[in-house]
Amino acid sequence: MRRREQIDRIVRAALDAVEPGAAVTRALELDDDRLSAAGETYDLSRFDRVAVLGAGKPCAPMVQAIVDLLGSRVDQGLVLVKHGHGEDEGPIGPVEIVGAGHPVPDAAGVDATSRLAVTAESLGEDDLLIAPIGGGASSLLCLPAEGLTLDDLGRTTDTLLGSGADIVALNCMRKHLSAIKGGQLARLAAPAQVLGLMLSDVVGDPLDAIGSGPTAPDPTTFADAWSVVDRHGLEGRLPASVIERLRRGAAGEIADTPGPGDALFDRVANTVVAGNRHAARAAVEAARELGFQSQAVTTTLTGEAREVGARVAGMIRARVEAEGELARPVCLVLGGETTVTLKGDGTGGRNQELALAAAIELDGQQRMAVVTVATDGQDGPTDAAGAIATGDTISRARGLGLDPRALLDANDSYRFFDALGDLLRTGPTRTNVADLTLAFVF
Repeated sequence: MRRREQIDRIVRAALDAVEPGAAVTRALELDDDRLSAAGETYDLSRFDRVAVLGAGKPCAPMVQAIVDLLGSRVDQGLVLVKHGHGEDEGPIGPVEIVGAGHPVPDAAGVDATSRLAVTAESLGEDDLLIAPIGGGASSLLCLPAEGLTLDDLGRTTDTLLGSGADIVALNCMRKHLSAIKGGQLARLAAPAQVLGLMLSDVVGDPLDAIGSGPTAPDPTTFADAWSVVDRHGLEGRLPASVIERLRRGAAGEIADTPGPGDALFDRVANTVVAGNRHAARAAVEAARELGFQSQAVTTTLTGEAREVGARVAGMIRARVEAEGELARPVCLVLGGETTVTLKGDGTGGRNQELALAAAIELDGQQRMAVVTVATDGQDGPTDAAGAIATGDTISRARGLGLDPRALLDANDSYRFFDALGDLLRTGPTRTNVADLTLAFVF
């Protein structure tokens, strides 16, 4: 089997393992009217209403799985997805599917979230809210806090994405500029019972960070949000209204998000139905079936993409140099999510940038490759999921007149790999469990 076929098979196995509908189906069990999930059992016959309210790029298939299982027991619902991720297919049973903006919130998202909040607030003690939450929910579930506008949130998101802030810092900020994130959806729905079904795109699967934790206790505070401003030097770069809210919140003048120990969470259960570790495990198993020695090195990979790429390439170079000709085929799997600090005006994403840095380190090493993939199928603002870097990538690029280091400095990794035909394109996967990096010795 050719190397590209092996790569494609391993990537496909990883993506299939975190298909959202199948993940939800595995997490739920229905026996007559008794629904079991997250260590809880719900007698559906005792609820006046069952509502499905949530958001995320992978939520359409999640909703389909819920409706397929519960049928007419679902009474109403509204779920936000990224534009083009299923809203054009119409409602799923009684659940409306609405397209909204990602990664920058838009007016459609504000309108739909406002309607979702009204429905949540209408729920009572004898109602059940099932909340599917997936990657992208932080942008899609958009309800600006009092005194803020959609433009304020959009400018803040753009600034944070270009500052090198990681997803945890980004979500902390979002929660404290929102009227629905950081446990506030659960607060709106109280005293209804709440079952959160999370498809995690966050390293380590912390419930409060997945989709900015709309149904989870928020361990962060306004003081934490202000520390993000300090750490990344954002005070003069964010809208004045945002700075004012964060200052007032840190001073205790605005009520904080509901945190651990808040009594409202006594009626809330959350569970991660799939995450990066599931995709990594499936990639390892597929690689072993193809004859590779394979292991998952980590599912908490973070850091600046170009630095991580060089380290990953150096790791497999060191392995081959230690074992020499005795080195056997290897596939090391690393999961997580890196970041990019923008310095140039090129096009790319964190996975393509990681791959370009790895290619520079692998130059001339013919038995090695580093493959990167965003599990949602979209790496940054591009149509690629990632890229394939091999030992001959740099020599081929120079033959086309490309300067790898100049393009890396310009954050222009998309143009680099597109010219070589080495972009990895999966198309939209309707899942999102962060990223995978595969390091090969063939």
